[in-house]
Amino acid sequence: MIELTEQQLQAIQESGSGSPRLVNPLTNETFVLVRLDEYERLRGEGYDDSPWTREELEAVAWDATRDEDWDEYDGDEASARP
Repeated sequence: MIELTEQQLQAIQESGSGSPRLVNPLTNETFVLVRLDEYERLRGEGYDDSPWTREELEAVAWDATRDEDWDEYDGDEASARP
């Protein structure tokens, strides 16, 4: 377990009811700090962190590209555009 510094405690207090964000200065990854009770509540609502199935990945890919204009990717038409 990591104990918070005074500066970190102050940031949590200043965030009010929101969850403070933490940034890893080496990777620029952003994390969100949540209270344990909130984390457990979120995990208890059917949270599933298992690896995605192929069907789930295909569904996400389909949703992400559903509204694409596929004519834009046609080699002949794309080369004729300015």
